[in-house]
Amino acid sequence: MVLLRGLYTVYAFIVFCLSFILLFPLLLITIWIPGQQEYGRKINRFWANIYFVLIGLPVRFVGKKHVKKGQPYIFIANHFSYIDIAMMGFVPGDVVFIGKSSLRNIPLFGYYFKNLHIAVNRESVRSRGEVLVRAKKAIENGSSIVIFPEGGITAAQPPVLSRFKDGAFSLAIDKQIPVIPVTLSYNHLILPDEKYPLLNFKSGKIVFHEPISTEGLTTKDVPMIREQAHQIIQNQLWEDNKTEQKAL
Repeated sequence: MVLLRGLYTVYAFIVFCLSFILLFPLLLITIWIPGQQEYGRKINRFWANIYFVLIGLPVRFVGKKHVKKGQPYIFIANHFSYIDIAMMGFVPGDVVFIGKSSLRNIPLFGYYFKNLHIAVNRESVRSRGEVLVRAKKAIENGSSIVIFPEGGITAAQPPVLSRFKDGAFSLAIDKQIPVIPVTLSYNHLILPDEKYPLLNFKSGKIVFHEPISTEGLTTKDVPMIREQAHQIIQNQLWEDNKTEQKAL
């Protein structure tokens, strides 16, 4: 079984690299031509759809009806696995990711990410300030934002969430746009965060929950909506993983 998982992981990694390299020239065009970045992010969504088909990993969606066309959102999701970023590529609409600055060090991928998305050094006050400015501008241009509010893969015992940071919720209140909690139900089982991570043969599931309105809220309401979003995602994780345990 370990051998099969190892072969599957190597295959998935090769497909990831080759598919990205094939699409990279198109991404470069959207980066280099002013005003075309949105099309680069459309290629991003196309890539996500193709990638999961090629590696034979089906993904089930629940609650996509909650995402209304033309409405910018702050999408926040649990972050237990390295596969989370790729799977959040299924989020509909023009979506800008906020990710850690170390992503910029990955050959080719880093160039794509820093030009079409937003990289943040969480240890730098200046970087966090620049990220806030860029995120606000993206929202004003009609884009949604994806943030992993745990601040990285920090959970010691998935599916138990780490505490959420305030940034995503402060941004949503500042721009008066809804927050959509997203549960990635089984990614910690598909690709566990281990010293030598190996893929498992398992289907994925993404749950888009009802939007949390920020209309009329102020900064003093950040803890309230932060805890509300945390509880929504945690409850879904408990429910799905309890079902999963019964099925074993």
